[in-house]
Amino acid sequence: MFVGDDWAEDHHDVELMDATGARLAKARLPEGVAGMARLHAMIAEQLGPDIEDEEEAARQVLIGIETDRGPWVQALVAAGYQVFAVNPLQAADYRKRHKVSGAKSDAADAHVLADMVRTDAHQLRAVAGDSDQAEAIKVVTRAHKTLIWERTRQTQRLRHALRDYFPAALAAFDDLDAPEALDLLARAADPAAAARLTISQISAALKRAGRRGDLAAKAAPIQAALRTEHLGQPEVVTTAYAASARALIAVLATLNQQVAALHKEVEAHFGQHPAAEIICSQPGLGPILGARVLAEFGDDSQRYASAKARKNYAGTSPITRASGKKKVVAARYVHNDRLIDALLTQAATAVRVSPGARAYYDKQRARGADYNAAPRQVANRLVGILHGCLKTGALYDEATAWSHHAESLAA
Repeated sequence: MFVGDDWAEDHHDVELMDATGARLAKARLPEGVAGMARLHAMIAEQLGPDIEDEEEAARQVLIGIETDRGPWVQALVAAGYQVFAVNPLQAADYRKRHKVSGAKSDAADAHVLADMVRTDAHQLRAVAGDSDQAEAIKVVTRAHKTLIWERTRQTQRLRHALRDYFPAALAAFDDLDAPEALDLLARAADPAAAARLTISQISAALKRAGRRGDLAAKAAPIQAALRTEHLGQPEVVTTAYAASARALIAVLATLNQQVAALHKEVEAHFGQHPAAEIICSQPGLGPILGARVLAEFGDDSQRYASAKARKNYAGTSPITRASGKKKVVAARYVHNDRLIDALLTQAATAVRVSPGARAYYDKQRARGADYNAAPRQVANRLVGILHGCLKTGALYDEATAWSHHAESLAA
């Protein structure tokens, strides 16, 4: 039996289809326990009462849905159904096989999804059977990274505001989201107030931020920069800018606190995972970056059939477009943004700390790869090495990891 599930926030349009493509039943179900119970009843009704092995019967039910997470998907997997997370881009292209007019409805989308799993299940990726530990790591790492991205956005907003009315602050602080910068700017958000800050006040802010050493010496250039003359705004406009800056500073201070809190949560969850030691043995991966890599790859040992499959999912492997005499090799632009961000960050660090990664990077540059392509190829090779280590349960070994033999084993 084949089921298409077009989900929305508060309901699901479902269609049940047999092997010939005939519709068996359809309904709009509410999100939650009541809707799930009704879906089970619909499936059981079509399967019939004479079922000897309920688990095997459930395995014969294939469900297509355009998401791979959430309580509804978890309930489908727990029931024993084969659940396929269909990429919305795939569904949109498949829809054209049914209607070229561009017409669209939720019920029609449920029909398309059911037909997709009926005809193309072998081309679709089943929802991964990740452990609860991996799911927990994914939750905290994504929240942690989201707050970091949001902090960057708020910092840029603060930077643009200061540039318009208080450019001396930009000269005084290299990192606007640093604790001492936020502390001092919160106390003196306008040029006149900042110019009145004393060495002792600035030193106290540095001390509260955890800075060590000769604080007075560190405070002197900050004071000098804050007292430098710059073009400014009229007083009333400066007052308005200062009020908006203080609001942004308060948001940034809160974000810093919550990023630090989630940092500890990420380390705690990741440290309990059995693959943590293998992942952290890789060059460029520590507890935080390693947790992000594990979270986005998942820990289902059957999910990736080969190193190439893992590289393709990572988005680090190139794609080839060939037609006639024309052949183009390009980067994959459809990818998991969080995963590729973590892998490219790993590659940048690995080039500095791993002789093998450095040699591989230099080789790519010598072949003509630019500053974007070369790190991506290093990341691609690192994914293959990681796959081999996870497959064999071995820690990273610099002496053998970058040999062609190791790459062939990972594949």
